[in-house]
Amino acid sequence: MADRSKRLSTNVAGEFFVDSTCINCDTCRQLAPEVFKESGDYSTVYAQPETDEQRRRAMRALLCCPTGSIGTTGKNNAQEVMADFPLHLEDGVYYAGFNSPKSYGGNSYFVQHPSGNWLIDSPKFIPHLVQQFERLGGIKYIFLTHRDDVAESNRFAAEFGSKRIIHRHELEAQPDAEIVLDGREPIGLVPDFLVIPTPGHTRGHCVLLYNNCFLFTGDHLWWNRETGTLSASSEYCWYSWAEQAKSVSRLLDFSFQWVLPGHGERVKQPPEPMHRQLAELVHSMGQTRR
Repeated sequence: MADRSKRLSTNVAGEFFVDSTCINCDTCRQLAPEVFKESGDYSTVYAQPETDEQRRRAMRALLCCPTGSIGTTGKNNAQEVMADFPLHLEDGVYYAGFNSPKSYGGNSYFVQHPSGNWLIDSPKFIPHLVQQFERLGGIKYIFLTHRDDVAESNRFAAEFGSKRIIHRHELEAQPDAEIVLDGREPIGLVPDFLVIPTPGHTRGHCVLLYNNCFLFTGDHLWWNRETGTLSASSEYCWYSWAEQAKSVSRLLDFSFQWVLPGHGERVKQPPEPMHRQLAELVHSMGQTRR
């Protein structure tokens, strides 16, 4: 829980605040952008919630903050709001919440599917999520986009008997993974789920396309709420920016409506506008389609 004695001076007066343990991971700004914004090296409360719905979103941010850096000055309804998670987005796809500090606050997602449920990257391993995942039918597969966001996937795998999926070039982060991928060609593991290797951010980074609609992008690309565009970052590219540009251009061969990243804002658009946005990103990265 946040410490009032460490409350940042940039917070506006009122119930919610951020303290100096914040790692500026963006989780709170994704969940309640009307309350939280970036201020230097931290997130901060720039406007207190004014409606019940805004307060609920701010409370979701408090719960999901990986470092427990968000607090309230009085009693809150955190236990009630906890029931919102995993948070349903659309068609059996959920945002898990409870982002883990082990992945620097990376987002994790859950897909409920008749042939077996999927967890994409890993949230914190907490009793509430374990119980909720069990209620939704357990976890058959855990897809790990890359080494940075494995967090506590081994604990979820042990709890549910899940098969972890990771590319061989990322295997050091999960050496006992049950399914190891190779190469750079798309891999259809089971119907409706296509793994697309996207080297760049890391050498073995992969994205997952579900039902030609939901693209789980890890740290490959995301929606930038400031510019209103799809974005990628050379600053946070650990392997090869040139390879990442090529990998982004390959996604032009696929159709999807959702971008669900590990870090950064998620977004939904119709396929044609999404494709145009992707083409603009490819152009901005200086990479022509191959």
